[in-house]
Amino acid sequence: MEETLFSANIKRPLADRLRPKELNEVVGQDHLVGTDAPLGRMIKSGKITSFILWGPPGCGKTTIARLMAEHTNLYFEQISAVFSGVADLKRVFQYAQDRRANQGKGTLLFVDEIHRFNKSQQDGFLPYVEDGTIILVGATTENPSFELNAALLSRCQVFVLNRLNADNFEELLQRAEKESGKKLPVDEDAREFMKSVADGDGRYILNLAESIWSYAQEGEIFNKENIMNIIRSRAPVYDKGRDGHYNLISAVHKSLRGSDVDAALYWVARMITAGEDPKYILRRLTRFAIEDVSLADPNAVSQAIACWETYDRLGSPEGDLAVMQLTAYLATAPKSVGVYKAMYASFDLAKKTGSLMPPKNILNAPTKLMKQLGYSDGYEYDPDCEDGFSGANYFPDGIKRTKLYHPVDRGFEREIKKRIEYFDKLRAEKQAQKKQK
Repeated sequence: MEETLFSANIKRPLADRLRPKELNEVVGQDHLVGTDAPLGRMIKSGKITSFILWGPPGCGKTTIARLMAEHTNLYFEQISAVFSGVADLKRVFQYAQDRRANQGKGTLLFVDEIHRFNKSQQDGFLPYVEDGTIILVGATTENPSFELNAALLSRCQVFVLNRLNADNFEELLQRAEKESGKKLPVDEDAREFMKSVADGDGRYILNLAESIWSYAQEGEIFNKENIMNIIRSRAPVYDKGRDGHYNLISAVHKSLRGSDVDAALYWVARMITAGEDPKYILRRLTRFAIEDVSLADPNAVSQAIACWETYDRLGSPEGDLAVMQLTAYLATAPKSVGVYKAMYASFDLAKKTGSLMPPKNILNAPTKLMKQLGYSDGYEYDPDCEDGFSGANYFPDGIKRTKLYHPVDRGFEREIKKRIEYFDKLRAEKQAQKKQK
């Protein structure tokens, strides 16, 4: 009786109350959950195969897995690789086998942070996935290519979830306001600031909104500084394996992107003093060097590797200085995501164009048959050409030349941009000359 009364008086957290009840209510993942999207088609067919959900915290991985089970009449079983071991897995597999044998009901096993299982633990899933005892849905924030066994990956599709953006956050806040029956007591700047500090995490922004409703007095409207005070008051609660871990590394990334060296140093110091492994920070900083700084400062990745190696040699606390040096370097470096965008544009074009052959003139002809087929005919050796540039086409014959890389007018990419413009102009001139001939 006491438990019933206690439960009735405890209001579920806002993020839980707003958890989607239909797949199409999941925010920001239309490429996966739409009617004609992969997961939507699975629901429609009623047949689910094992898959991995790869995405940042708070983007809907758990919700998607739960809804997939509900809409296909599968028993939903959830475990976390952080808290579960071999004994727990054996129990889950045994229950799933019994459930299938006695009730004729399948089991969808959702494994949160599946990358934390070691190789032998991951291998343990294989026979149960293969014989249909379980439909495995793994969730990970890390690249599955590096963190999951090839054997397990070969049996699972991998779906990449998007980070939530400002429009997605606005939709969540409006849902929260509708559920709460009142507007969020913040001004417009504070509302936008909430979206920026959430850094792709829908659960975080809903928890922050719930805190604001708790803190705000009647008629009070919070500004950006008020929001910062709430974030600071909550920050000391830090769990290296859960939300505190991700919130602080998000703060580091945002500060670096904003070229705020003092804030970046502060957040890195917060992580180190809280017991975070500096190697994790260095790994994320190295990623930042190639993703956010990139060719705007080509020395950034060299600095990242050098600082990482320095830490490996010195250890802590002496090596902590290398972490802070790298933080300061990256915060003050020019930023560009030109190569990052070019990568995805290149992947997209490669998928669309399939298996088109390279032009025959740029293929080697080591055999007589290949020479007869025209391989290497007309190839121009660029170093022998005037200006060291032939202006030849290196794209497949079946597609038009496509601009994929757009360097920014900052840092070293300013020089790269000039070079590309020079080559583009020279290429156009040489191709015009060839047409005239």
